[in-house]
Amino acid sequence: MSRRAPAAPIVIAVHLGLLIATLAALYPVLWVIKMALSPSQSFAMGAIPLPTRISLDNFAHVIGTHDAQGWLFGRQLFNSLVVSGATAVVGLGLSTTAAYALSRWDFPGRDRSMGAFLLTQMFPQVVMAIPLYILLDTMHLLDSLTGLILVYATTSVPFSTWTLKGYFDTIPVDLEEAALLDGASRFTTFRYVILPLARPALAVTGLFSFMTAWNEFILAATFIGDPRGFTLPVVLQRYVSDYSTEWGHFAAGALIVSLPVVLLFFALQRHFVEGLTAGGVKG
Repeated sequence: MSRRAPAAPIVIAVHLGLLIATLAALYPVLWVIKMALSPSQSFAMGAIPLPTRISLDNFAHVIGTHDAQGWLFGRQLFNSLVVSGATAVVGLGLSTTAAYALSRWDFPGRDRSMGAFLLTQMFPQVVMAIPLYILLDTMHLLDSLTGLILVYATTSVPFSTWTLKGYFDTIPVDLEEAALLDGASRFTTFRYVILPLARPALAVTGLFSFMTAWNEFILAATFIGDPRGFTLPVVLQRYVSDYSTEWGHFAAGALIVSLPVVLLFFALQRHFVEGLTAGGVKG
């Protein structure tokens, strides 16, 4: 027996509710776009988030920032890409093997190790700023992208390990045993059986690590003092001073900063869908 289609008033009410929720979610974004496209630097007033006059001067000013050594914004964009990409790679590289070992082997200290990983997530980054500053100063890594990557990896690895460990637990051990019976080594099984099945978890974890490093401001502003070593969140903060705020430049920079994350999400979206629909056994 086929189910009856919902009545027209119910369908209209549901779509109207979804439309209102979508507009409410997009309203702040439209407001930022309005300020970015407005030529003035004052805070835009009015309820309608549409610019009265469209200008690309704010984007040109942000992107075209130069200093005595060349294109400053390009250097700062490169810094953010390097730091965020390296943090995601280091986080996945270390946490994938750690999560697999915690998921598949029962060894002394296993539960305590998981508890220690969880304990590190209980402290906000600002609490760890002073100890990390002392460590980086001792290692001569202040004003260094390498030091910033190591700091970000300390928060990326515990979270990634917890996330991937939970996903590895859902993968049947029978698949590995079948591969081992066929003569595959443990590494081959991990590389060609486990990792392909864990693709959605790897994509989500890598994206989260990238976004965390991309958007982080406090530690980057604390450990980096040279403007040529700034990441983009620190650059955005420079448009906000004690006495005035360049709202147009700030809004344009915010849109530029959000663009790489949006592109990365759409690039990984295919892996999300494939991972949800793929299975280890086909019947």
